[in-house]
Amino acid sequence: MRVVLMGPPGAGKGTQAEILAGVLGVPHISTGDIFRLNVSKGTPLGVEAKRYMDAGEYVPDGVTNAMVRDRLSHDDCRAGFLLDGYPRTVEQVGELAAMLRSASLSLDAVLELTVDIDEVVGRLVKRAAEQGRSDDTEDVIRRRLEVYFEQTAPLTSMYEKQGLLVRVDGLGSIEEVAGRIGAALAVGAD
Repeated sequence: MRVVLMGPPGAGKGTQAEILAGVLGVPHISTGDIFRLNVSKGTPLGVEAKRYMDAGEYVPDGVTNAMVRDRLSHDDCRAGFLLDGYPRTVEQVGELAAMLRSASLSLDAVLELTVDIDEVVGRLVKRAAEQGRSDDTEDVIRRRLEVYFEQTAPLTSMYEKQGLLVRVDGLGSIEEVAGRIGAALAVGAD
């Protein structure tokens, strides 16, 4: 199964992606994790990505698209994948569609986790304190949410028109949300 997972920062995408990827038996591909790994290693990509991440902005499409194209070419993605954090712009939607078309593939579903904004801010502030993440100050959190709703949320209407969008309430316990996702995608979680 090839699935894109969407939702605002702090919606629980990473947690639910790990669970869902395990249920589906496909790799969880998180652009955020790839960016943070490069930042921690001080790679050229990491230095460039950190500049944007610290400002609450997205890493440029060219860098992100190349990274995702490379990752999807790996053997472990042949049976499917779960993309978390990509696509985030209209241009990335087109690029992903082109990548899949070139391999005679298509998406099976686009899953959107919906949450209350105040809940999201609370989650991210707590995560910042627990993990010491420099990209999670309150000002940056609010900017990231603005950027999400300006640039990413409109993608859901594109996917809805294609009949791919599945919305799931992201509030509740990890198990409750995972259960809703499994039911929405008609996959079993044990």
